[in-house]
Amino acid sequence: MKSKLSILMGLSLLAQVSLSGADEAKKPAADATKVAVKAAAPKAPGQPADIAAPKVGADGKIQAGFQKQHESFVEIAKKGEAQVVFLGDSITAGWNGQKALFEKEYAQYKAANFGIGGDRTQHVLWRVENGEFEGIKPKVVVLMIGTNNSGVGENSVEQIAAGIKNTIDAIHKRTPDTKVLLLAIFPRGAGETNNPGRTKNKAVNELIAKFHDGKKVHYFDIGAKFLAADGTLSKEIMPDQLHLNAKGYQIEADAIREKLAELAK
Repeated sequence: MKSKLSILMGLSLLAQVSLSGADEAKKPAADATKVAVKAAAPKAPGQPADIAAPKVGADGKIQAGFQKQHESFVEIAKKGEAQVVFLGDSITAGWNGQKALFEKEYAQYKAANFGIGGDRTQHVLWRVENGEFEGIKPKVVVLMIGTNNSGVGENSVEQIAAGIKNTIDAIHKRTPDTKVLLLAIFPRGAGETNNPGRTKNKAVNELIAKFHDGKKVHYFDIGAKFLAADGTLSKEIMPDQLHLNAKGYQIEADAIREKLAELAK
């Protein structure tokens, strides 16, 4: 009897140990899951340069500032007044800091500035496809975009050029008679040497120059007007060697004045 009792107690103890071991085996797996979740911190997803996408933050949601500016442009478009639209990134948006010059040069066209700082080709394409050209039929769109893509390794020269082409096509889908004054991406950085951003932009310009048809698309390269004879970029024109100051915007205005007037007739 004692022998049977001992056997039963032994089996019971073995069962408890087995169950306890099974429970312990589960814990590391649960902890590993927690570690994996913690490691997968949210970050802004990569975006191809030729596919429409809004500007998003680290949480993957549309950036509030971008959304607010976009919505304000949609409202301007609904009024249908602007005969000329400037479309691009912070270089375009910088005209907002030169209001007197902008008014002097472009008031006759009831011009609208649809520039947003930090925008890349995919962001401008998304804006065009999401209301910024609904209700508006401008005679001319002054388009320059792509310099913010130059530092993104996965955005190839060909992909950036395709993003610009897709933007032009998206504009013409909504307003077929609009002429696009396609500005070459401006030079950036002090000089040519050890300047991958300028080199990449130059390669993009070589591709987008082929979009010129002399009818609806007019490629216009004014980059040389910002450079010294040796190809260096003066801080008297672009203090950070990327964005124009008042002197730089005057150079741009002088350079495109005649061409814009011709296209806006």
